[in-house]
Amino acid sequence: MKKVLYCVVFTVMLCASSVWGQRNEYPRPQFERAEWMNLNGTWTYEIDPTGSGVERNYKDSKGFGGKILVPFSPESKLSGVEYKDFIEHLWYQRMVDIPKEWEGRKILLNFGGVYYESEIYVDGKFVDRHFGGSSSFALDLTEFVRPGHKHSLVVYVKSDLKNRIQPAGKQSTRYYSHVCNYTRTTGIWQTVWMEAVHPKAIKAARVITDIDNSQVIVQPEYYALGGTRLRVTLEESGKMIAQEVGTAAENAPLVLKVKKAKLWSPDSPFLYDLRYEILDKEGRIIDRVQSYVGMRKIHAEGNRLYLNNRPLYLRMVLDQGYYPESQWTAPSDSALKNDILLAKAAGFNGARLHQKVFEERFHYWADKLGYLTCGEMNSWGLDYNLPIATSIFLPEWMEIVKRDRNHPSIIMWIPLNEQNNVDKVYFPRFSAQLYDATKLADTTRPVLTNSGGAHYKTDIVSSHLYNQDSLSLYKELWNDGKLFPGHRFNEDPRVLYNTGSNFRYDTHETRWIVYDGKCPYLFDEFGGISFDTEQAGWGYGGSATEEEFYNKAGSLVKVIMKMFPFISGYCYTQLTDVEQEQNGLYYYDRRPKFDIQRLRSIFGVEPSGTDK
Repeated sequence: MKKVLYCVVFTVMLCASSVWGQRNEYPRPQFERAEWMNLNGTWTYEIDPTGSGVERNYKDSKGFGGKILVPFSPESKLSGVEYKDFIEHLWYQRMVDIPKEWEGRKILLNFGGVYYESEIYVDGKFVDRHFGGSSSFALDLTEFVRPGHKHSLVVYVKSDLKNRIQPAGKQSTRYYSHVCNYTRTTGIWQTVWMEAVHPKAIKAARVITDIDNSQVIVQPEYYALGGTRLRVTLEESGKMIAQEVGTAAENAPLVLKVKKAKLWSPDSPFLYDLRYEILDKEGRIIDRVQSYVGMRKIHAEGNRLYLNNRPLYLRMVLDQGYYPESQWTAPSDSALKNDILLAKAAGFNGARLHQKVFEERFHYWADKLGYLTCGEMNSWGLDYNLPIATSIFLPEWMEIVKRDRNHPSIIMWIPLNEQNNVDKVYFPRFSAQLYDATKLADTTRPVLTNSGGAHYKTDIVSSHLYNQDSLSLYKELWNDGKLFPGHRFNEDPRVLYNTGSNFRYDTHETRWIVYDGKCPYLFDEFGGISFDTEQAGWGYGGSATEEEFYNKAGSLVKVIMKMFPFISGYCYTQLTDVEQEQNGLYYYDRRPKFDIQRLRSIFGVEPSGTDK
C-alpha cells in the first residue's frame, strides 16, 4: 500500500517538477478576466547595498547588469541568483509593450506580493508606493503609458528585517537559518501581471453565502459609476441557477436566491460558477469577470465549531509553505495542489497555514479539493509592544482579509502567533483593535487573534505544547479540567527587549482571558517528532525507529481526542521538513518518510460523538 500511494504522490510531484519555474497560470482565479498579460519571466536587477540607487537615478534605468527570473526571490535557486545575505535595497527592471488594442481602457499593473516596501516607476516617473510584503496590490498606469508603445518598468524594493519594524514570518533575522527561522524572501515573490479594463468595470466583489436563507449576497465595488448595470449569474455545469440585474451603484448589493443549494464541505467541495457582467445603457457587455462560489457556513456555538450547522472536529497539519528551490514561492501551480493532496493522503482535513500568507492559487486548490484552512499572517518579526505596531500591521492585514474572504476553504483568521512577551497596555490595545478590524472586514468567520499566545480578545482560545510523552501532555493540557491556560510571560516586570540593566518597573494592570469553556478551544501546535534527520536537523523530539514514531504520534493524538468535546480539534507539526527543522511527515522535497496508510490510521480518525 505504501508503494502504491508513493507512486501516486510521486507522479503528482513529477508533473509539478516538469513545469518548475513556469508560473503562467492566471493568479487570481476568483476574479478572472480573459484578457491579461503575464509579466513573469526574465527581468534585470541590481542589489543596492547602501541605497544609493535613488541618488544615481536607477529609476530611469533601461536595464540593470544582472538577470533574475520573476516571480522567484533573489535568495532562491529558481531565480538564478541565489544571493543569501541580507538585501535592504533591490531594483528590478523590464520593458513592457502595451497592446494598441488597450486604447481607451484603464490599464492596471498587479503584484501578487513584493517583500517588503516597493516603489514603482514607469520611464523614470513615480507611480505609487506600497507597504507590506504579503498583500497583493494594483496600480493604475493609464496616465503613464501609451497603447502601442514600449515602456521601462522599474520596481524599487526596501526591506529592514533586523529592526523589528516589519512582519517577517519565519525569515531569519540572522545571516544563517537557525532553529525555526529560514532563508529570507526579498522582493517580487508572486506573479506580476497587467490587464486592461473598461473605465466603469467592476473592481471587486464581496460574496456572502447565507445557507440558512438559501441565498448568495454580492456586494460589488466599481472603478467608476454612471449609466451602467451589473448582471450576476450563478451557474452549475453551464445551467443557470439564479440571475439578478441591478443598477451599478454604491451600497447596492444583489441577492441571488438558490433553491436546494448544494453546500461546500471537505466531503463534497461543490463550487458554483459565478459571473459578473457590466452592461451599458444599450445592454452591451463592457466588462466580464469569471468567478466561483462555495456555499458554506462556519460558526461557533458554545465550545464547538460548526460547518454548515453540523459539528466540526479539526484534524489539521501545520503547513509553512516553503520550497527547497524557491522558499515562499511555489515552483509551480501543481506544487500547490500537491501539498494539499499530501496532507489529505495522510488523513488531515485541513491545515494551519503558518507564518506565511499563501497565494490565491493555493486557496483555489483548497476550494476545489475540499481542504479546510486557517488564514494566518507572517506576524513574527514586528515588536507588538510598540505603539506604532498597529499602523504597520493593520493596513496590510486588512488587504489580506479582503483579498481572501470569498474562499470557502478558509474557516478562520489567525493574525498573530505566539505573542507572549507582551506588555499590559499597548499589546492589549493592539490585540483588541486587530480583532475588531478583522470582524468588521469579515463577519462570517471566527477570529483566533493570537494562536498559542496571550489572549485578550478572541473568538477561539488555543495553546501550543510539545511534550513528547503522552502522560505528561495529558497532565499539562488537561490541567485538572481547566485546560492549559497558555504561555504568558507578562508577569515579568522588566522591559522585554534588551535595554541593559536600567529597566523600568511595569506597574500596569490588565485582564487576560481565562478560559471558561464558553468558546472553542484548539490545541493547534503539538508533535514535531523528528525522524531520519539529515545534516544536523532537529525536531521538538525524536524517534529512533519508524515504529517508535507511529507509537509516539498515535499516543499523542489519542490523548488529545480523549479530551473531546472540551477541545475542538488539533494541529500537528508539521507537513514537511523545512531546511534544518526536520520534523515533517514528508521530506523537504516532498518525498514521504512514512507509510501513508499508517499515518492515515493516526490522523484520519476522529473521537466518537463528533457528529453530535
